[in-house]
Amino acid sequence: MTRIIFIAMFCILLVSGCATNNNIESNNTESNTWTNELIKKSEQIVQPKKDLKVYDDLWERIRLGFDIQDPNLDIIDRHVRQLKSNPAYVDRLLERSSSYLFYIIEEVEARDMPSELALLPFVESAFNPKAVSPVKAAGMWQFMPATGKYFKLDQNIFRDERGDIVKSTRAALDYLQKLYDMFGDWHLALAAYNWGEGSVGRAIAKNKSANLETDYFSLSMPNETRNYVPKLLAYKRIIDEPAKYGFKLPKVANHPYFVNIPVTQDIDVDKVIQLSEITREQFLALNPSYYGPVILSGFNQEILLPYGKAELFKKNLSTNKAPLTSWTVVKLDRTDTVDSVASRLNTEADQIRDVNKIPKGMKIRSGSTIIIPKNETHQGNVPIELAQNPSLSLEREFVPVPVVMRCKGKKCVAVPSNLANYNSKDNAKVMSASNQSKASSSKDVSSKSSSKSAKSSTTNTRTSSKSQSKSSATKNTNSK
Repeated sequence: MTRIIFIAMFCILLVSGCATNNNIESNNTESNTWTNELIKKSEQIVQPKKDLKVYDDLWERIRLGFDIQDPNLDIIDRHVRQLKSNPAYVDRLLERSSSYLFYIIEEVEARDMPSELALLPFVESAFNPKAVSPVKAAGMWQFMPATGKYFKLDQNIFRDERGDIVKSTRAALDYLQKLYDMFGDWHLALAAYNWGEGSVGRAIAKNKSANLETDYFSLSMPNETRNYVPKLLAYKRIIDEPAKYGFKLPKVANHPYFVNIPVTQDIDVDKVIQLSEITREQFLALNPSYYGPVILSGFNQEILLPYGKAELFKKNLSTNKAPLTSWTVVKLDRTDTVDSVASRLNTEADQIRDVNKIPKGMKIRSGSTIIIPKNETHQGNVPIELAQNPSLSLEREFVPVPVVMRCKGKKCVAVPSNLANYNSKDNAKVMSASNQSKASSSKDVSSKSSSKSAKSSTTNTRTSSKSQSKSSATKNTNSK
């Protein structure tokens, strides 16, 4: 009996020990997972998907995601021929795109969208994130101001997020997904991205009422939109089979090109460039949305740095002893000239005009936000309310123009003395309006009366001579 009890107790202890070990192992796993998540967040690095590490070349990864119908049409062939005839231009675009394509294809795949959409900036902006069209569309994805605001891309005097690589890409793909949900076809969604959803909807309705086909190539549309999708498909063909069309694609590794660095303190653009040891051109290629010389932490924003330079920036930042910024932002409480503002803030007027892009002859209105050099009065980070709600409003400065009075009789007119056709010699002869009017009044009356008398005598003389000539003429006629 004792032996049976001993065996039973041993089994109970064994089972409870196994359960305890399982709980400990589970807790360790959760702790490790939480720690790993913190490490990933602190590094702020976009990690490539594990199942995509087999691709050494990003182009191959893009090709495998092609899914938009590519019909065999002459209009597409024509655009392919145009690209073939400009190899230097295409090579330049392919090289430029290599800085952005990894991030874009990551976002495209995350939404399970066709990878052709990652090539759309070839058509929109030639992969230039600083591009601005004649109609004010801006950025790599060419957002119009109103559309950008609809997709929460801030546009103010400090930055224009239509040029932000990360935010504009997400907004563009959100918009394209919305358009695809509306039309159920990627050709039509792309047409709507270029032409507007209302225009495409009306074109479809018009074809339906006429019992015509409603696909992209059957609709009546402007030439720009008519060639929009064929241009994209032309780039797709070149990337799908570069050798066939005489191209050699640049090597683009299948890993992130840039790293996101959160901005936790105000910092000068020049300071970022110095600490990351990159050129200004490299900085602007990844951060074209920033205006002016300073990046404000109050925007809850980030800067992008090339993959290898991010760690260098962090290292140099940790040992930096100098101030991070030499600029700050102030809000004006009254309308004033730039010279008066500069005097009041103990800075230079030309510096305020230059950094805030204020033309000469303009006043700054009350409530405006301007960037000024830091001084003893203005230190620390810019307050959040100023950073997030900046505005700059100007009005023309009134400048008195020196004038002289030009009088003719009793009527006097003020004439600017600096007119090009104004005779400065006459200026010394012309008196003030009131004095000259009084002095010349009597003279004008007498001169006018004498003038009238002279005119009267002249008229009488002419009348008598005319009657004499008529009389003699009558006599001559009678004699004849």
